[in-house]
Amino acid sequence: MDLAVINHMKKTYNLMVGERTSEEIKIKIGSAYPLEEELGMEVRGRDLVSGLPKLITISSEEIREALSEPVNQILESVRLTLERIPPELSADLIERGIVMAGGGSLLKGLDKLIAEDTGLPVHIADDPITAVALGTGKVLNEINYLKKLTVAPRFD
Repeated sequence: MDLAVINHMKKTYNLMVGERTSEEIKIKIGSAYPLEEELGMEVRGRDLVSGLPKLITISSEEIREALSEPVNQILESVRLTLERIPPELSADLIERGIVMAGGGSLLKGLDKLIAEDTGLPVHIADDPITAVALGTGKVLNEINYLKKLTVAPRFD
């Protein structure tokens, strides 16, 4: 997503911004779904033509458009995953919904967009940034049980 914002700034404004600025843009005004009140932000970077510092104002609408490709890739991955899950898990998802975790889940409106696209309830984990690491830690504590689940039986 950060790379999509960097590329948008280059292509649209001939403005070079760094990864930190790109992430700040994504966090402050980035969204996957139209906001009730659209936002704006001043951005500083280096003009690629003159090489001088430059200040521009951007909108949440244009950043949403810049993020559309990675967001659509996420939606496609969700759809493919849902197509491949066992029927029992499908029933659980209908009842309980999807829980999003990880930093990407903090993109404004991504939960609404996924819910609209899938027809399933979507929730964001209480602490989405650490949820993935904590879950991985729990799995590693039960590595022997995980091995039993993932090793295919041999038929000699």
